[in-house]
Amino acid sequence: MPPFLSVVIPARNEENRLPDSLRQIFAFLEKQTYTSEVIVVENGSADRTLETALRFAQNYPTLKVLHEDRPGKGRAVRRGILAASGDYRFIADADFSMPVEQINRFLPPALECDIAIASREVHGAARYGEPAYRHFTGRVYNLLIRILLLPGLQDTQCGFKCFRAKVAEDIFRFQTLEGWAFDVELLTIARRRGYTIAEIGIPWYFNAGSKVNVLRDSGRMFLDLMTIRRNLRRGLYDA
Repeated sequence: MPPFLSVVIPARNEENRLPDSLRQIFAFLEKQTYTSEVIVVENGSADRTLETALRFAQNYPTLKVLHEDRPGKGRAVRRGILAASGDYRFIADADFSMPVEQINRFLPPALECDIAIASREVHGAARYGEPAYRHFTGRVYNLLIRILLLPGLQDTQCGFKCFRAKVAEDIFRFQTLEGWAFDVELLTIARRRGYTIAEIGIPWYFNAGSKVNVLRDSGRMFLDLMTIRRNLRRGLYDA
């Protein structure tokens, strides 16, 4: 039986990029043999992201739009994942810097695992248009992640990840971080609880509108890594 796929898109201040991404995703999904839904979670926007998403929902009955008052990508993703109904729950960045056709590589029969994560570093991956300093700082951060928490995973920060429903419902209940490092925490929880994680090399296109500010966010993200280590030692992910 074909799977039911939920695509969760966190969206903060995305009124300009969201329309094209939604057109892409629905054009792709309408051609597939499996059923699907798309969930946009708008949180803390200062622009018309919410209105833009609601306007699209008038024409696409499988589009659900949720609103969160407070910002935080991790908060938005958790809200969308736990509101989803799919057998597989796929997180996607609002700019869709990965070609939408790659989604099927994260699903059976192409792949069988508990969690599949897009990677810009493993075999078959390619980066396009990324400034050298962004690549360098990203590799330094991922080196810290591998040393401190997730040995063996080459790229935990690409924004495209797919979870089996039961796995998502298990690990997201332990999530404590609501900012940029939330996905490192989720993968750490998954490893702790014995789930399998596969990295999929994808073509990835740098978008100059990225919400991550290297200088502003690096310190906060390092402190988040230490928080995850502390949570591990305290057994907060073991209940």
